[in-house]
Amino acid sequence: MELRDIEIFLALAEELHFGRTAERLHVSQARVSQVIAQLELEIGGSLVDRSNRRDIRLTPAGAALRDDLAPVHAELQESLQRAKLAARGIRAQLHVGLMPYNVPALHGFWDAFAERHPDYELRVRHASFTDPFGSLRRGEIDVLVTWLPVDDADLTAGPALFTDTRVLAVAATHELAERSSISVEALADYPHITVPNMPDAWENGYLPFRTPSGRVIERVQSVASADELLQLVSTGEIIHPFPAHVTTYWSLPQVRWVPIPDLSPLTYVLVWRTDAESEPIRALARIVEELTGSSNPRA
Repeated sequence: MELRDIEIFLALAEELHFGRTAERLHVSQARVSQVIAQLELEIGGSLVDRSNRRDIRLTPAGAALRDDLAPVHAELQESLQRAKLAARGIRAQLHVGLMPYNVPALHGFWDAFAERHPDYELRVRHASFTDPFGSLRRGEIDVLVTWLPVDDADLTAGPALFTDTRVLAVAATHELAERSSISVEALADYPHITVPNMPDAWENGYLPFRTPSGRVIERVQSVASADELLQLVSTGEIIHPFPAHVTTYWSLPQVRWVPIPDLSPLTYVLVWRTDAESEPIRALARIVEELTGSSNPRA
């Protein structure tokens, strides 16, 4: 069985559709059918049930083959990746997901890490604010830079990188647009957004559920992206607090930024899965501690 044949079968096992599988792998549908037919000939039985014209189903033999091949294929891919890195003198990669946007001060940490640990390759990418810790738990990233509190039992909140004050994004035509500042108490007078899969404590750390006097800060609109959020702000449908650093690169004529001096600042920290802590993670944490003088703010 060729590696490409394994990839085609596993993709079909996920897509359960010959056309989608072909499109995903950039091969012809005939090629997918040919591979599956050849595998079935070798095995001596059907791998897929084709009785449904739209979508297929795996037969028990197909499900068993998928379950056996998937971990083998994953380990093979990891071995090939490690070999490629070793050929470049790299011992490991460290994938960092960023919740803050483009903060120039963070580049000092990345530069110091690269200088001190040339045998580790650092990959820094923006992380979505929907299901924020899912990428950590699935192993798609090794470290997440996000705000406190992080009190999930399976996660470690490491040293702090920076703390940022808060501003309110409102439409240029909004009644608050010309205000010099706004209080947390006034946030309860206007609708806000909610984000799927946000842990309550973490969401409350960003925007409290209640004002100091106990008034509810109502969430009325669910969003899944920053673009969608800013669109709702710009049309005046909602208002939304941000960390102040976003104002340095989001210059939007239809949006105004109003300081919220009594809203607690956001402290951004390194977060990683406790059971996946590694030497590259510890090395990055040590650099942050050295450059900031911080330690674990969760303690």
